[in-house]
Amino acid sequence: MASNPATNVAQIPATGRNVITIASGKGGVGKTWFAITLAHTLARAGRKVLLFDGDLGLANVDIQLGLLPERDLGSVITGKRTLEQCVTPVEETGFSVLAGRSGSGSLALLPPQRLTALRDQLLEMSGSYDHVLVDLGAGVDRTVQALTPSMGVALVVVTDEPTSLTDAYAFIKLTIADRPKADIRIVVNLADSTAHGRKTYETLTKACRSFLKFEPPLAGIIRRDSKVPDCIRHQTAMLTRHPNCDAAVDIEKLARPLLESR
Repeated sequence: MASNPATNVAQIPATGRNVITIASGKGGVGKTWFAITLAHTLARAGRKVLLFDGDLGLANVDIQLGLLPERDLGSVITGKRTLEQCVTPVEETGFSVLAGRSGSGSLALLPPQRLTALRDQLLEMSGSYDHVLVDLGAGVDRTVQALTPSMGVALVVVTDEPTSLTDAYAFIKLTIADRPKADIRIVVNLADSTAHGRKTYETLTKACRSFLKFEPPLAGIIRRDSKVPDCIRHQTAMLTRHPNCDAAVDIEKLARPLLESR
């Protein structure tokens, strides 16, 4: 895992207040599933939503949704198409997806100026939506930092695993060092109970408070739910397959402040 943010990426414009970035310190915490379900929740509330797969090189939003998009970010990177031309509406969920290209490691090696241009295009495009969700790659490398806008909300997904907590702390540390006023909120996933999730949150915030003098608020706790892997196996959105399960209820609760803020 890289430990330094991009130092030669141009300053991020003060736009994109409706952008919600979804990050994690490490992979395997359910970040992409969470991004999909949150996008679906916001769309069900009548919002116009775009989900951007920002995990360049390891994209899997389309895989989890069972999509076969004709156009993806690869076409944008090569200059063949614009971002707008690569948007794929997902009729089943009511939101749209800007798919990445799974397995294309070359996208993750884009030079800083290309990352800056991609981010700026996305921010300009965000004006056409109520909410733009960016599913970032795991870790804290330059790609993740470059695609994290200065405005909007950053949701950091964590579990109780020590590596998840330490890597989430690293993401928070680098983000607030670069953008001290960043709106960072914590999402605890795979919690055995609400009390267990609260304990995980307190472990992370204790470190942030002690060493960073910063205490990110808790956005929500998502209980461990056997329906989640079932949805992923069937490549179906949770609110379509199991709309009333515990995890779905938890995300709907988490989404309320986001809906109220727009």
